[in-house]
Amino acid sequence: MKLKLDLHEIYNRGHDIDRALRGIIDEAVAKKATLVEIIPGKGSGALKKKVLRFLDQKDVKQLYHRVEKDSKNFGRVFVHFRHK
Repeated sequence: MKLKLDLHEIYNRGHDIDRALRGIIDEAVAKKATLVEIIPGKGSGALKKKVLRFLDQKDVKQLYHRVEKDSKNFGRVFVHFRHK
């Protein structure tokens, strides 16, 4: 199962971004999704950095297996899960 989160609509609302990221990670864990695609968009890269900082938090990092930055599309990040 793959989940997708597009951050274009809330790019300038920090609290909403954190809430949306937390929500999609929690949903992936609950539904045992194997992949979450997060689309921060291309822009200046600030939103992508915010997403990566969120994913690098200790309590979040233990929930997923690895993060992959899309080599063909700068504006996408894949979060891979390995469920037991």
